[in-house]
Amino acid sequence: MQQGAQEFIRGIANLQPRHRGSVVTIGSFDGVHLGHKAIVRQVRDQAQRLRLASVVMTFEPQPHEYFSGEKAPARLMRVRDKAKALFEAGIDRVFCVTFNRRFSSLSAEDFVKQILVDGLGVKYLVVGDDFRFGCDRSGDYQFLLEAGKRYGFEVTDTQTLMLDGERISSTRIRAALEISDFRLAERLLGRPYRIEGKVIRGQQLARQWDVPTANVQLHRYRSPLNGVFAVEVTLMDGRQLNGVANVGVRPTIGGEATPILEVHLFDFDADIYEQEIAVEFKHKLRDEQKFASLDELKQQIYRDRDQAKAWFDAG
Repeated sequence: MQQGAQEFIRGIANLQPRHRGSVVTIGSFDGVHLGHKAIVRQVRDQAQRLRLASVVMTFEPQPHEYFSGEKAPARLMRVRDKAKALFEAGIDRVFCVTFNRRFSSLSAEDFVKQILVDGLGVKYLVVGDDFRFGCDRSGDYQFLLEAGKRYGFEVTDTQTLMLDGERISSTRIRAALEISDFRLAERLLGRPYRIEGKVIRGQQLARQWDVPTANVQLHRYRSPLNGVFAVEVTLMDGRQLNGVANVGVRPTIGGEATPILEVHLFDFDADIYEQEIAVEFKHKLRDEQKFASLDELKQQIYRDRDQAKAWFDAG
């Protein structure tokens, strides 16, 4: 994935000699919120000062997903969307490490030597003072300061950004989304919360009821949102349309192993299969629920559509 001079590097094996010499920060960067953007500014400022590439090192899956699986916190965005947001914030390179057993077994010293020094040629490192790493979690901020002296790179801690007296964090955004406080989520993110993805073919059941849906696989164990929402959808051609969306596992029609996003666009029936759409959540109508019959589900879908339209009409 490249965007002009910007570059997405997937995996340690794809590091090249030309990637050496960089200003680096490390983290999950889930959501790329205002706190993350403050860190990005730190990295960019030092990269400009040293005339080096700015690099965000992140992981796929995220470490807590690797260790906790389905019990891990819901992810705010896909790695593709994360990279896009980081590039838009001005980062030169996103280095995405495959977090697996081999990587997780690296000692703190091997992590510094093999990844930071030999792989990225780090000259300046920006990390939180609570950052821990290495198979035995022996690596910490003090360890990095000492390693920097040995290998010739500077280390500084990240800036903490606050909102209403509390630290801006991905955890706080998840909590806001869980109670459908989209205004707070937007203030923390610096933009409205949205889910992006490619429209796939579904079972066509809703189309038989004259409420065709655009389905998007979320490719995650859990979603930070669940239920039925009034939404605004941006199509690939830039058009913005109102609609109603369900995020969940569709229990009435057999259920899904992982959540899916289904969107019905008002007064729209064009073919948008395989197109990327962005779904912005405006207002929660209800929780997802299991109905006793398909007819009950159909009638509720009609009510959801009418309620979403009424919400938009009320302005």
